[in-house]
Amino acid sequence: MIAANSIRIDLPDWVAGFERQLPESLASAEERMAVAISLAEQNVRNDTGGPFGALVVTQDSGRVVALGVNRVEPQLCSAAHAEIVALSLAQRRMGSWNLADTPLGALQLVTSCEPCAMCLGAIPWSGVRSVLCGATKEDAEAAGFDEGARSADWVEELARRSIDVRTRVLRAKAARVMERYSGSGKTVYNP
Repeated sequence: MIAANSIRIDLPDWVAGFERQLPESLASAEERMAVAISLAEQNVRNDTGGPFGALVVTQDSGRVVALGVNRVEPQLCSAAHAEIVALSLAQRRMGSWNLADTPLGALQLVTSCEPCAMCLGAIPWSGVRSVLCGATKEDAEAAGFDEGARSADWVEELARRSIDVRTRVLRAKAARVMERYSGSGKTVYNP
């Protein structure tokens, strides 16, 4: 039974084994994105959520701080996007809601798709100093996902907050995960 007066978002059981298999550090943007895409693929393959994966790493060395996958349907929570899950777990592990000042230095959010409106709003408040994105908003919408309103200059808006953004890292590979999911007949949740 689900308690009506609390919220809890659990990662699927397979994520612990996935995390144990990761190298100590992910040096390049492509290595980091490959992990985010693999998380999205595994989430779909294991039928544990939608086709999105994210991780928080140390910006300089690429040490993994937290992993996240989309858990919207299994957890009955529209806020359980991969980015929100990864950021929340990183905050818990760092012992602070503010990831701007951690003993590990600056942190980076890596996400298999550009952030939707909700996740974009969470990024500045999280304290991460940079963001890597795979697929684009257009790719997600082509697969049927509603990404919400987002200004055309969102990258510049984050830059004004001293958050660097790089988009389209392994874009085609990330977009294929959403395309396959959409074509599988699984729920593409939209309001």
